[in-house]
Amino acid sequence: MSPIPLVLIPGLMCDQRLWQPQIDYFAGSQTIIVADVSKQCSIADMAVSILSTVQKPFILAGLSMGGIVAFEVLRQAPEQVLGLALLDTNAKAEPEERKKLRFEQINAVHKGQLLDIIEQDLMPKYLAVKNQQDKAIKKIIIDMAISLGEQVFERQSHALMGRQDSMASLANISCPTEVLCGEDDALCPVETHTLIADRIPHANLTVVKECGHMSTLEDPHKVNSMLSRLIERVESDMSDA
Repeated sequence: MSPIPLVLIPGLMCDQRLWQPQIDYFAGSQTIIVADVSKQCSIADMAVSILSTVQKPFILAGLSMGGIVAFEVLRQAPEQVLGLALLDTNAKAEPEERKKLRFEQINAVHKGQLLDIIEQDLMPKYLAVKNQQDKAIKKIIIDMAISLGEQVFERQSHALMGRQDSMASLANISCPTEVLCGEDDALCPVETHTLIADRIPHANLTVVKECGHMSTLEDPHKVNSMLSRLIERVESDMSDA
């Protein structure tokens, strides 16, 4: 059996560096594709881009905004997704108070304050207390944001504000699914993931202790174990078919 493509979708202001521990771990056994979600202005267009890039069925993993894009991929082409991993994400539409905050952040970025937004607004919510002073992780987060830049921040912020509510469609997900979140995720808390896992048939929920929103970097071992389990589930389903 040839390796099933593993498509990894980054979150807001993130790129392949968000998934580097997973890329390194699975490079010898899986075909890995990191989705580019930096050029589109809507979640729907991000999903279209992924589906146009990957022509054969794949295993899909998304963190934060990446999970939101994964829900849209499933809406557009459920037959293409053989397995699903949802990390530190949210299936609900953007609440009005969050939209207001995003507009404020966009205005600040227009004034040259992107780094301030990342360091002062987002970083404290990204990492568990244990990892708040981890210089290596913080450098990755800042480097990703700086290299992506102001226009990507604005595009992705607008995409998140306009996203669909996916709660009603969770029950329609039929592929093997793994849901994972950091116990200390301040942006997408545990109860959000409990709700998601409860509504998806046959989903498993993993809660990672002393871990925040950036689970792929904060506890790559737990994430790698979860993805390995998902791959095994998919391969088992295919061999039984």
